[in-house]
Amino acid sequence: MRAEGKLREECAVFGVSLTADEAAGVTYNGLLALQHRGQEGAGIAVAHENKIFCHKGAGLVSEVFTGERLEALPKGRTAAGHARYSTTGGSEKENVGPFVTDYLTGRIAAAHNGNITNAKELRETLRQNGLRFDATSDSEVVSALIAYCTTTEGGTLPGVKRATGLLRGAFSLVIATGRGKLIAVRDPNGFRPLCIGKSAAGYAAASESCALDVCGFELVRDVAPGEVVVFERGEIVYQGSYISQKEDGRGLCIFEYVYFARPDSVLDGLSVYDARFNMGAVLAEECPAEADIVCGVPDSGLEAAGGYSAGSGVQLASGFVKNRYVGRSFIYPTQSQRDSAVRQKLNPLAANIRGRRVVLVDDSIVRGTTSEKIVKSLKSAGAAEVHLRISSPPFRRACYYGTDIDSEENLIANRMSLDEIRGDIGADSLGYISLEGLKRACGQCALPFCTACFAENGAGTPAGETITERGNGR
Repeated sequence: MRAEGKLREECAVFGVSLTADEAAGVTYNGLLALQHRGQEGAGIAVAHENKIFCHKGAGLVSEVFTGERLEALPKGRTAAGHARYSTTGGSEKENVGPFVTDYLTGRIAAAHNGNITNAKELRETLRQNGLRFDATSDSEVVSALIAYCTTTEGGTLPGVKRATGLLRGAFSLVIATGRGKLIAVRDPNGFRPLCIGKSAAGYAAASESCALDVCGFELVRDVAPGEVVVFERGEIVYQGSYISQKEDGRGLCIFEYVYFARPDSVLDGLSVYDARFNMGAVLAEECPAEADIVCGVPDSGLEAAGGYSAGSGVQLASGFVKNRYVGRSFIYPTQSQRDSAVRQKLNPLAANIRGRRVVLVDDSIVRGTTSEKIVKSLKSAGAAEVHLRISSPPFRRACYYGTDIDSEENLIANRMSLDEIRGDIGADSLGYISLEGLKRACGQCALPFCTACFAENGAGTPAGETITERGNGR
């Protein structure tokens, strides 16, 4: 059961190439900083004395790696780490990365963020060539393919280039070899983020720059789409592109800026905080409301709420108290318990809400169940009006690149008109940012965007469908 009807995105990766034997501990800290990208499992593989030692399991990073478990790993100078949320394969321990694969002349450990669209075909081809699979994750296919190509191409770098040229879909990879190399690879479209940091101790590659900050690395740059970077003994020893087919009209998943990434990260040259603040300002321009206060839904709506307040001149106020000690709602056995967990996590701050007209800013509406509960809680706390503003366009399409968007028939935007959604949620008005407005808010990103999940009949959000209000159908 997905938590609270929110979107999920598959995984975080983190790897290091250092000049001192600190790889395991640094990778652990990096994964802790990336925990928001995956909470179902975690793993760390360390290269030491031409071998790879790996520990992984189901649960949060701190649950999988107790102090004793972390101490049991050799320190080493090269490591690859993974935090998982499953979109392909189940959430069992066997599907947690990194995946360690043996081949004739060595061993690799690969951690993968994304979704491989031709994994089934590749798995079958590799099986016909004698490879055995123990899990159902496409990440295992990636590791096996790299190992196989390393053997057939006669070297690790040629093998990685050959393997990644065969992959289709989304992939940001960190790969540790038994001989102490760390390899970072990003798919030709740049669907998922991957960046490089440097410190006096060496280099790191991470899904987000916040992990580099936490571990004492300075952000150097992002891995370019279609690029391979090889590190050894704390230095970059190779950086170059590989040949693969870029899909037209694709690029970085724009929902990285809307929701997935931490606000203190910088992705492809654009601060996530700035992008979300800009979204709120554009929302205020496109979807104004007569209101007394602006509130953001913690945590994903807070920055956009700040932008809406700045753009509209309406006072920004705290609307909720968040209980950060409540467990993940999908662990509760019954639906009624999962529903009550929403209120346990977010309790309206009645002193700010009572008698006021509230603009409520959130990142998305998927099925509408969470939005309905939040709007209802504000009105129960005494809000005179609730005007819901969403910093992404309506979701209409499933995603094949690693974002866990619900089946299209369950997406509320495909089942109801804008006014019907507003009525179902119980808001006094409802406004979505337009697709062009969202792109404008993220305009400083160095890459084009993938926005396919918002498309209707091959286009973005239709003009005239950005806002609807009670009583007038606008």
